[in-house]
Amino acid sequence: MAKKLVIVESGAKARTISRYLGREFTVQHSRGHVRDLPADQFGVDVENDFEPTYRVLPRSEKVVAGLRKAAAGADEVYLAPDPDREGEAIAWHLKHLLELPEEKVKRVTFNEVTRGAVREAFEHARDIDLNLVNAQQARRILDRIVGYELSPLISKKVVRGLSAGRVQSVALRLVVERERERDAFESKEYWEVKVVLSRPGESATFEAELRKFEGEDVEIATAAQADKLVGRLKTETYKVASVKKRATRSKAPAPFITSTLQQAANNRLGFTAQQTMRIAQQLYEGVDIGTETVGLITYMRTDSTRVAKQALGACRRFIGQQYGDDYVPEKPNVFRSPKGAQAAHEAVRPTDTSRRPEDVRPHLSDRQYKLYELVWRRFVASQMTPARFNVTDVQIQAGPGEFKATGRQMTFDGFRRVLPLREESGDQVLPELQEGQLLDLKDLVPSQHFTQPPARYTEATLVRELEKQGIGRPSTYAPTISTLLRRNYVRRERRALRPTDLGVVVADLLVEHFPREMDVSFTSKLEEELDEVEEGKRQWRKTLADFYGHFSRDLEKAKAQMQSVSALAPPEEVLCEKCGLPMVVKFSRMGDRFLGCPGFPECKSTKSLSATGAEEPVETEFKCDKCGAPMVRRTGRKGREYLACSAYPDCRNIMGLDRDGKPVKLEPRQSTGFSCPRCGQEMHVKGEGTAGELTCGRCKQSAPMLTLEAALEKTEFAPDERLGVCDKCGAPMGMKRGRKGLFLACSGYPDCKNTSPVPKDVLPGPQPTHEVCEKCGRPMVMRWGQFGRFLACSGFPRCRNTWRVPARRRECPVEGCKGELIKKVSPEGGEYCGCTRYPECEHTEPVPQRKKGKGKG
Repeated sequence: MAKKLVIVESGAKARTISRYLGREFTVQHSRGHVRDLPADQFGVDVENDFEPTYRVLPRSEKVVAGLRKAAAGADEVYLAPDPDREGEAIAWHLKHLLELPEEKVKRVTFNEVTRGAVREAFEHARDIDLNLVNAQQARRILDRIVGYELSPLISKKVVRGLSAGRVQSVALRLVVERERERDAFESKEYWEVKVVLSRPGESATFEAELRKFEGEDVEIATAAQADKLVGRLKTETYKVASVKKRATRSKAPAPFITSTLQQAANNRLGFTAQQTMRIAQQLYEGVDIGTETVGLITYMRTDSTRVAKQALGACRRFIGQQYGDDYVPEKPNVFRSPKGAQAAHEAVRPTDTSRRPEDVRPHLSDRQYKLYELVWRRFVASQMTPARFNVTDVQIQAGPGEFKATGRQMTFDGFRRVLPLREESGDQVLPELQEGQLLDLKDLVPSQHFTQPPARYTEATLVRELEKQGIGRPSTYAPTISTLLRRNYVRRERRALRPTDLGVVVADLLVEHFPREMDVSFTSKLEEELDEVEEGKRQWRKTLADFYGHFSRDLEKAKAQMQSVSALAPPEEVLCEKCGLPMVVKFSRMGDRFLGCPGFPECKSTKSLSATGAEEPVETEFKCDKCGAPMVRRTGRKGREYLACSAYPDCRNIMGLDRDGKPVKLEPRQSTGFSCPRCGQEMHVKGEGTAGELTCGRCKQSAPMLTLEAALEKTEFAPDERLGVCDKCGAPMGMKRGRKGLFLACSGYPDCKNTSPVPKDVLPGPQPTHEVCEKCGRPMVMRWGQFGRFLACSGFPRCRNTWRVPARRRECPVEGCKGELIKKVSPEGGEYCGCTRYPECEHTEPVPQRKKGKGKG
């Protein structure tokens, strides 16, 4: 029997497809890329037509040796990395490193890791596509040219350890420019007037908005103008002027591509782009679902909305069987792919539509289940009929005022049966109204609003903007954002991406000295040229030559003209308190500006810099009802004014303002640093910290406070089979504890001694408890750390108090109580042992004293 070797890039994928092939096949994996440009050298011979020098990666030397030995004893070698540029390049590098002759090597690709797809791929093996390889080489060398030449320059002029990149620097520019738009934005006040009406004698009401007054469009700028209009309209008779009815449809959305998957996962699940791609990779490479190990979704790096005919037919049959023929359109829904999409790829979809999320939930982690459900629902919905609505537009006349009311009622849910969407604001169901019908006035409500600046980018909206501008490709979105965060060029604040001082300075320097390379349209054009290389329409070395000529000239100018910004003098001289030298502005590695002594390292004196551009608070005649200090008028993030105590931070009292500018007592609440699991907003405790749950101020999501016993149960670590598989031998990974904390280890030990760090995205989420921090009074939260679970104050980082959770705990002695005793701290600072079922069980006892050992005498 002929011996056939199959090489894939990951252990999980190797483990899955080995079950689909016959005994004559041996499946091994390369652990990703096996060779690359050298890390300690430029590695590109510019004078020799950009000839690259590749070296085997240090971590891959043993892997390559093993693969070379296996290939020598095989009659045929099948290279089966992922079906994209990177996968094609891995196959090409393997072919050269293993010295495989043309007649012995074959390339196989599949968009889904299922038995049928894998076997069909092996029946249609092909040669390595050199156009794809050259496109990858061109991208890699372009990135090396920019990164290798620019990074040392930026590190020298700003602060050590920085980097610049062809795509990441343009993405940083987008974030910085959006922040400048926000800074330049001037919020303006405006008012709206709405009327609450009903049919005569009925209690059911509906709303209408004032659109015109005396024939002119309404623009209300002040409260006085609003009050004047309300006073005039209160005495008028309200009558229906016209009623128009129409039918509308809402079409199903397209199935996911990489960018839309990352956006939806970020918006709906709170996943970062990197987390989304990591979990999607797990679902693609294969999951043990009890009866078999199979890939649950198709390849996740794609920009095409195309769906295979077989998958379309299976989906349409499933919809008809599950929901009825009314939900199946006459023809399959077809969607337009973005410009430059690779038509050979498919959209991200489930490999088997009949494999419903609830069917596989017992075999998936929480995050895997949520992402699979997201993909499954989106794909099934994409092949369903539109939702239908009846829309009613009513014009209402009230003397010189013209109001408009709009009602919308769903008559057929269509794709919304599977993909419920949030109702649009303003949706209401209107009663039956007739032209000329009189209406009863219930209320006339003016409301104040402020124009809002453009929102900061989130990971979702930045990915959408990168895709819209043609910057990067599906495989680069997540790494680009990850690099910006890792280099502290941007900071994530409640999901929004805000540039740091360091990020602003780096972006400004690059834009000033490299305007062509930092131009959005130029970067997009370069991506198009790489696509042409992939299609065989352009020579990859010519693309490199065209880019390098202009770039090298800009680089030489920048080296001579770029000024250092790492030790500039502040606008006003500040003397060092220790040595008397004038302090200079420096940048920390966290991206913040600070004043440092130029005598460093002999003098390590530093001072923080206050935020620039902040408006000075205005003192008012009102006094704080807690400490008696004057209240000052401030403006919040959303443009609303409020009163704050001038004695801050000793007194943190704040009050709202009514329409007349008088103080209004706000509902008491206690802020925390605990993030809402739905929207990421900081949650708070209603009342004076006495409520039994945390509440989100944005989406009103609540998180109940738990007993320690319940929190321990909810934060139990996932079973071993959910921690992934060993990338060396394919065995399940398990949780272990060592001197340096928790880590993952192969269950095949001692035959396999592979270990890896514990990924943060597999750790159970934090759970708020009834326990109270003795330092600040906020709830304590059960969290996972490097050494296991612990209790941390929800006020982090303002309060960094923690309690240890021992691995071994004594049972509570109270009869009928199944809790355990754990050491706690009282508000006075005293330690005691309390039950984990508090407040259900209030048993306490002193902390046992350790017995001192007898000395030898």
